[in-house]
Amino acid sequence: MPEQLIGGCACGAVRYAAEGEPAERALCHCTHCQATSGAPALAWFTVPTDAFRYTAGAPRSYASTPEAVREFCGTCGTQLTFARHNYGGRRIDVTTASLDEPERAPPREHIWTRSRLSWMTALGDLPEQPTDNATAHDRSGSGARDGAD
Repeated sequence: MPEQLIGGCACGAVRYAAEGEPAERALCHCTHCQATSGAPALAWFTVPTDAFRYTAGAPRSYASTPEAVREFCGTCGTQLTFARHNYGGRRIDVTTASLDEPERAPPREHIWTRSRLSWMTALGDLPEQPTDNATAHDRSGSGARDGAD
């Protein structure tokens, strides 16, 4: 039986399943990912379109550039997928952190590093805290996130 990666949005309204081993796994530093996520980089894994399906709910879509469409939860805003028109409907990129178990698909490379924020290379030098000392955010296993916002 092929590997199955299960995930969904933060509120649990939209759920998905992806079959098989991802073809690519990357941490993207492009300015479009930065702008649409509000984060300095976004982790993606890529699967064939026919190996990806929504199992609950329906995402909304947004043409983030003339060349690409992103899908997201219309309730909580979690970004779920990205597809360039030049993919020809053959593949889809899925946000790694939307997986129930994101440790199962760690990035293998950095892409669009010419757009990487300069301070991203020094993150390993920052002090670390196991939580933010005010709230603890964790995964519940149901697809929704635990913790106070």
